[in-house]
Amino acid sequence: MSPLALTASSHSKASAALVYAALLDAESWPSWSAYADVEWDVPAGVDRPARVGDVRTIRSRTGRVCCRERIVELVPDQRFSYGQAAELFASHRGSVDLARAAHGGTDITWSVTYRHSLPLLDVLRRRRLQVWVHDLASYANSIVSRNS
Repeated sequence: MSPLALTASSHSKASAALVYAALLDAESWPSWSAYADVEWDVPAGVDRPARVGDVRTIRSRTGRVCCRERIVELVPDQRFSYGQAAELFASHRGSVDLARAAHGGTDITWSVTYRHSLPLLDVLRRRRLQVWVHDLASYANSIVSRNS
């Protein structure tokens, strides 16, 4: 098994602040991603923004836990980075970088690395990453359109 690094990009007419807020809003993920449920693992009754060290659980549409990710870096309106907290792909690490585009809106770059990769999964992972970044940009665009 060899390492795999992937990068996918998209553009949104939304501000970086809006795109960043969508990444932190676990309840919005089922609206724009292939996942059925994303929830932050925080103690009951705790209502606060996500912070470095927090863990989120991501479930598929079948209800199975796909992964548990730990937030490793948060730079408001610029970067959201995470690493696999457990499970089979413990070497998975990802980062979503946001940059103000010269022609307006936000350029979104989603990068992931896997310390170990199976060649048959590489094509699927590459495609899925491009879908995620596109869906995030589209979701942010839909918010802009609704509010204008």
